[in-house]
Amino acid sequence: MFDPTTDPDVLNRVHQNTMISHLGIEVTAIGEDYITARMPVADHTKQPMGLLHGGASVALAESLGSMASALLLDLTRFAPVGLEINANHIRSVTDGYVYGTVRPIHIGQRTHVWEIRIVDDRDRLVCVSRLTVMVVPRSS
Repeated sequence: MFDPTTDPDVLNRVHQNTMISHLGIEVTAIGEDYITARMPVADHTKQPMGLLHGGASVALAESLGSMASALLLDLTRFAPVGLEINANHIRSVTDGYVYGTVRPIHIGQRTHVWEIRIVDDRDRLVCVSRLTVMVVPRSS
């Protein structure tokens, strides 16, 4: 599905000066059926109680799913657009990094459905999310 020889730094460069880079999200690995990225748990990703903000986890999840869809599409003809996302926040995190891994559930011509699992530095489940991406034809 994905080309595992793709350099993660290519994706990181594409996302410079976007919310992805502002949150400190970095792609760390690309395999045949997954992409993994990490995000720091720091002041800019925490809520006022000092915990990782649930919205930051959702941003990591949606970013990974959108990247995954983009790697499967001819972006001159189609655009991946987030249609629906849900997230279950399982465990709080106060420092370190969280690591998200996206894997396909369904790859169709008009929709892609992704599962994103986010874990902490000790590989404990922090959040599980499902993202549906619509594949939209670009205007000529």
